Amino acid sequence: MLHGFTRRAALLAAGGTLAAPGLANAQAPRVRMMLDWAFQSPNAFALVAREKGYFREAGVDITVDRGNGSGAVPVALASGSYDIGYADLSPAIRFMAENPDRGVVCIAVLQDRSPLCAIVRADGPIRVPKDLEGKRLAAPDFDAGRQLFPAFAKAAGIDASKVTFLSVTPALREPMVLRREADGLTGFVTTSALALKGIGLGHDQQRVMMYYDHGLNLYGAGLLTTRAFIERNPNAVRAATAALMKAFREGIANQREALDILKRAEPLTDVALEAERQQMNLERVVVSDHVRANGISSVDMGRMQTGIRAIEEAYGMQPRLQAAQFYTPDFLPPVADRRI
Repeated sequence: MLHGFTRRAALLAAGGTLAAPGLANAQAPRVRMMLDWAFQSPNAFALVAREKGYFREAGVDITVDRGNGSGAVPVALASGSYDIGYADLSPAIRFMAENPDRGVVCIAVLQDRSPLCAIVRADGPIRVPKDLEGKRLAAPDFDAGRQLFPAFAKAAGIDASKVTFLSVTPALREPMVLRREADGLTGFVTTSALALKGIGLGHDQQRVMMYYDHGLNLYGAGLLTTRAFIERNPNAVRAATAALMKAFREGIANQREALDILKRAEPLTDVALEAERQQMNLERVVVSDHVRANGISSVDMGRMQTGIRAIEEAYGMQPRLQAAQFYTPDFLPPVADRRI
């Protein structure tokens, strides 16, 4: 249960269909939503909800803006610039561990697994994570895969002190691996694996080590808001979550339609590339065995807590954030509406 709710907010949050009680017959509340990055297939569900009228049907008026990285989303929410966001959860967990009074809250986990990975050349000597010792990995300083590498190393039995990171711009990360100026890289599989393919290193020429396959089983991206916004607009939060969840499930079932909507919203979209990114996102991070059995955002709070501790430790912080402070299932639609 989310700490700090008023009794009134908790009561208002209970029950309801897609159109939350109190919204259908009132002026639709305005909600500002910020995405993690430019419009791409993994976040196109928000565009689907907008274009197909799911926000309007739910009784909320939502604007959807592109973002500038997952790390910017909790900051924007805490400042009040936006009301709801979609972002990778690890930066939000770090933000909350550092700023526990800012009240950023996850209300739905849409990626059951993290896209964080290390990628090396398949024709090289690195076959398992332990082989990264003595090697050079390219990544920007702010890269989440690099920032959380100590947690990955601990889980995978790597001596992190024996791994050298080369600080590069995002544009140089993959070319350095292609030119053998770095032995590998860290990043999101849905970004770096496709970028490597785009410059000539095909998927069969890559060896991808997903962090979750080697003991660091973090959750991926989800919907975020703040306690303050929930207190003011509990019905709007419930309605927005239901509309976005409906669009997210529909994007899984009808991938072509989601790509068409993405192309209309962003005419410069490379549809073939985004179709591949979409499929990789579903296979690698969204549709796990757990999700097939239990539905989207069926969060294991023990696993969430373990992930929080790993993130705090990676950033040299004392344990302080509790899973129940960061995640609440109180605004999710019924399980039947979260099945895939």
